[in-house]
Amino acid sequence: MKEMMLGIAASMFFAVTFILNRSMELSGGSWLWSSSLRFLFMVPFLVVIVLARKNMKQVLLEMIKNPLPWLGWSFIGFVLFYAPITYAAVYGPGWLVAGTWQLTIVAGTLLGPLFSRKVMTPSGMKTVRQRIPLLSLCISIFILSGVILIQTPNAQGLTPTLVLSGIIPVVLAAFSYPLGNRKMMEVCDGKLDTFQRVFGMTIATVPFWLLIAFAGYLQEGMPSSSQVFQSLIVAICSGIVATTLFFIATDRVRNHQGKLASVEATQSTQVLFVMAGEVMLFSSPLPKGTALLGLGIIVIGMVLHSLNQAGIGKKLHSTITAITKSEHQEGAPFKK
Repeated sequence: MKEMMLGIAASMFFAVTFILNRSMELSGGSWLWSSSLRFLFMVPFLVVIVLARKNMKQVLLEMIKNPLPWLGWSFIGFVLFYAPITYAAVYGPGWLVAGTWQLTIVAGTLLGPLFSRKVMTPSGMKTVRQRIPLLSLCISIFILSGVILIQTPNAQGLTPTLVLSGIIPVVLAAFSYPLGNRKMMEVCDGKLDTFQRVFGMTIATVPFWLLIAFAGYLQEGMPSSSQVFQSLIVAICSGIVATTLFFIATDRVRNHQGKLASVEATQSTQVLFVMAGEVMLFSSPLPKGTALLGLGIIVIGMVLHSLNQAGIGKKLHSTITAITKSEHQEGAPFKK
């Protein structure tokens, strides 16, 4: 339950990304600068945090030991996650990007078989392939249906161009983020804490962000002061606070696919925070009709995930099984 609360808190700060990215795009800022500045601004903050905790040397040694996994999975988890999201903001409003992004709650669950864990068996320690937690998957799909209902009233103006440019990139991001995050947890194997892992992944992707920033300079020139300031806010709220909270939550449950899926499903609450932010900042209309029904489904789905994470579903199943066996034994004919 604590991990899910951390996930919801992270979602609140993640929502800043969708709101400000759209704001920057509407004011004429380049998506190339929006994406690169967030991660470049994260570097000095993370350097200070890791130095203050006196564990900089350890993370650098781990990166030197496994440079290719760090570069590859960090690229997938950060670059292929954030660059497509900022690109999509050029073509689609915040509700569309945030709504499509919720595919990640199902994507994370479906990625289970790509990972394995070590278990003790009578014959010794063995590596076992993870399975898709079906109950968690069903709950996540239920939540996703609520997200779709929220988006339905706004979907009338969708065009083929908007689908290709505003939705497909976000689908790529929705799978890349949990894949990169989970693979990096596997690479670190508990040797590094959350701050070290976020710092290492950010440093590993700096060359890519510099290339993207250079492309932004060639295309648009230097960013405006407004875009720089808003990117700084995104870096602090989403890059530092939200990412750290979310990574702490996923680190704690990394060996339990069902609980990990529940934590990842908390990202569905981003839609609620984005809608609230757009109402307050952009005077967007309040949700009604099917949108309200969708909100209710998301809330119910999060409650179901909480119960599932607490193991209540398994306890209930065990209780029913025990009662059934007891009744069967009591009703069985007497044998001599």
